[in-house]
Amino acid sequence: MALLPVSEAKSRLLGNARPIEAVETVALGDANGRVLAAELVARLTQPPFDASAMDGYALNAADAPSIGSELTVIGTAAAGHAFEGTLNKGEAVRIFTGAPVPEGADCVLIQEDAEKLEGTRIRTKFDVVKGRHIRPRGQDFTEGEAVLPPGTVLDFSHLTVAAAMNHAALTVYRRPRVAVLATGDELVPPGATPAAAQIIASNTFGVSALVRDNGGEVVDLGIVRDRSEDITAAIDKARAAEVDVLVTLGGASVGDHDLVQSTLKAAGMELDFWRIAMRPGKPLMVGALGGMQVLGLPGNPVASLVTGMLFLEPLIRRLAHLPERRREVQGVTAHGLAANDQRQDYLRARLTRDRDGNLVAEAFDKQDSSMMKIFAHSDGLIVRPAHAPELPAGAPCPILLIRP
Repeated sequence: MALLPVSEAKSRLLGNARPIEAVETVALGDANGRVLAAELVARLTQPPFDASAMDGYALNAADAPSIGSELTVIGTAAAGHAFEGTLNKGEAVRIFTGAPVPEGADCVLIQEDAEKLEGTRIRTKFDVVKGRHIRPRGQDFTEGEAVLPPGTVLDFSHLTVAAAMNHAALTVYRRPRVAVLATGDELVPPGATPAAAQIIASNTFGVSALVRDNGGEVVDLGIVRDRSEDITAAIDKARAAEVDVLVTLGGASVGDHDLVQSTLKAAGMELDFWRIAMRPGKPLMVGALGGMQVLGLPGNPVASLVTGMLFLEPLIRRLAHLPERRREVQGVTAHGLAANDQRQDYLRARLTRDRDGNLVAEAFDKQDSSMMKIFAHSDGLIVRPAHAPELPAGAPCPILLIRP
């Protein structure tokens, strides 16, 4: 099977992905980052009454036709405590922000614009204008009004208005369920003491974080050994959990100990494609097992994370009704870059700004796909298309932001 270009591989992967239409109801406090599945309609009117926007005095503007008008204060209205009564000619009510405007008043004179006289009398120091400093009933929204459309990615502002509309729970799309399976006799979990020929399994944690950051839920299948029966048992767990995507880490090549692809095929997986014209990340595998999509990421940690950014992230976001995250920006090279071969390169790089504000990318000298420290210290990836010519320092180049 020939190496597939990155763009074609991504197009084929996403072409088979359909947003999940199943919905669930979650408490308002748990809805941040979720995608609204139904139009959200106000259950009440806000504000529910004409409300004071300032601390001051509620009065009828006709009773203060000029600066120096005097009025008698007959009561108080505070937030949560309305004045029970009606203003008559020449009267005012001491009012505080958020309080209902009393019957008979049509404006608020802010307290700085009023002079206190003896007893309960006040004198206006500035012009009084009808309607000033009053928030009319329904100014924000009215009962029955559609405020948030389906597809809204809920954030702090949406949750605030949803709460104000008297919604304690929201209907949202179900999150994609993603099973993550690490394979390899050489792997042990963090905290364990590896034997002489073993290493710590790290990919699971980065890939799982990527899934969660993009709206998915993780089903951790742990580490299985390089045995077909163990891999089959893990596949069965993924099926039982009714996951939408099975992500395997390592073992998808065709070596004597790379059993993931053959075991998945034996379980009924239809292989779409395998091996991508990219570096790092060539041994990427994509297929389908019933209604479950299968994405086999490389075993090398950096290759796993790069392919996770390029393929797993947009897949999860498509399933979750989320827009694709825009990681690509334009920058310039800090130094010359050699001509490229038939594979698209993703070079780990530090990013800075020059005096003109250009994003400057300086590739690390070492680019081995097993070197996690360099990836952690990188800000972006310089994208070098297949067969790209040599580039001089300062040449324009596309960059993928690692932390957009």
